Amino acid sequence: MVRVEFLGPIAKEPIELDIDNLSQLSDILKADEELKQWLQNSAVAINDTLVKDKNANLKDGDKISLLPPVCGG
Repeated sequence: MVRVEFLGPIAKEPIELDIDNLSQLSDILKADEELKQWLQNSAVAINDTLVKDKNANLKDGDKISLLPPVCGG
């Protein structure tokens, strides 16, 4: 089971999922209309390390963070 956290202006509670990679997570999140708008522009971190590979393997206990772009000073 992995924990998915939504940071910044994404107003969504964390969820826990039984998935093996980020590609599976992407498929699940694309089905959520509220999150769909954030997926293209957000960075993703696994255990506080930014990743770009959707095939990155996940293990039990991993924390995935969705980091939307922010603006401000």
